[in-house]
Amino acid sequence: MKNKKFICLLVLGLITCFAVNSCKKSDLSNIPNLLTAGDWQLASLQVTHYVGDNRISIDTLNTECDTTQIFRFNKDNTCTYTNFACKPQPTATGTWVLSRDKLTLKADMVCQDNTKEGSSKPFVNAQVINLGQFSFVIETGDINPYYTSTQVRTIARYGFVRQKTSAK
Repeated sequence: MKNKKFICLLVLGLITCFAVNSCKKSDLSNIPNLLTAGDWQLASLQVTHYVGDNRISIDTLNTECDTTQIFRFNKDNTCTYTNFACKPQPTATGTWVLSRDKLTLKADMVCQDNTKEGSSKPFVNAQVINLGQFSFVIETGDINPYYTSTQVRTIARYGFVRQKTSAK
């Protein structure tokens, strides 16, 4: 009789463990919520030039920009960027998605800029460096970790701060 109770409890325990562990786990990451909780205002933009791993120069851009640049992420995975490259222009729109490991942001919006082509997709492959409640830092450009010792690389680091929202 004791053995039957023990075996029944053991089987019941195994079934319970199997049922609990086989349930699909939902994504519990807070990162998408941090991105979509408000607007992000550009606070700094640094461009670093390298040859291989040797840093050649660092340029701080937009130091005299008098236009506010805003990056907005929406819960429906659309995004907008206002006044990219310190140029008053129509708001760029696109979609965004985070990589599975939440370390890469892919935003497909096309922004007008000062390049020879006149526009680019600056955040099509951006590495998330820092994301918190009040700050957001990403790097774009030649962010591939594998490069030759003579490869010329340029990495842009965008630093954003959460924009204050007015009470409704």
